[in-house]
Amino acid sequence: MVLAGAPGAGSYVGPGWFGALVSAAREAVPDARFSTLLDCGDDVGAVLAAIRSEIEGVVFTGRADVARRLADIAHQHGVRFVTGRPAALLDLGDDFFASPEILERRCADLLT
Repeated sequence: MVLAGAPGAGSYVGPGWFGALVSAAREAVPDARFSTLLDCGDDVGAVLAAIRSEIEGVVFTGRADVARRLADIAHQHGVRFVTGRPAALLDLGDDFFASPEILERRCADLLT
């Protein structure tokens, strides 16, 4: 299972916030088995920031020639690099205003 940020999230929430979210998810459900991807869209700067922050994986949807160069950089730093967004298994966009209890239950049900 892959826990991925929303499309382009690397540009507007950044790797620090995403890393904290991943840490909170791992702490909340310690037995969960998942990998993570921060979706940076076509933002080269966001990809480079994520790599510097040692984010586990990034999604880049920009030009192929740029993707090749970024993939090499990511590989050198042990960061997974993909050029296609994974299909959503759970999208919490509709639950933006849901109570913390509901969100926690939905996530825990999926992660266990």
